[in-house]
Amino acid sequence: MSMSDPLGDMLTRIRNGVARRKSSVSTPASNLRARVLDVMQAEGYIRGYSKTDFENGKSELNIELKYYEGAPVIRKIDRVSKPGRRVYVSVKSIPQVANGLGITILSTPKGVMADHQAREQNVGGELLCSIF
Repeated sequence: MSMSDPLGDMLTRIRNGVARRKSSVSTPASNLRARVLDVMQAEGYIRGYSKTDFENGKSELNIELKYYEGAPVIRKIDRVSKPGRRVYVSVKSIPQVANGLGITILSTPKGVMADHQAREQNVGGELLCSIF
């Protein structure tokens, strides 16, 4: 059966892994998922991720979750734009998460980036998810 929201599935796996205090979670690989994980790693929300290729042509991303003094770094992670309702914003209307303490990840014409990078490059796009 095909998955209707692959990015939402990855975010749910991360949310469930953090709730169960797992050290890592795995998810099927895609370019969009890898770009979102690149932003999360650059912003310090995950330790890192690695890609594993299997002989049947499929590949998997293994995500290492991050904890600080026993508490998870990711407190809240939500999907904003869903397959049934896409959310697009201009650079002036990019929302701030937790008064600037969290980030919003956007898919822009210049690539997948965090909200502060989109403001610096003066570009809007589709809101993918918000993390705090």
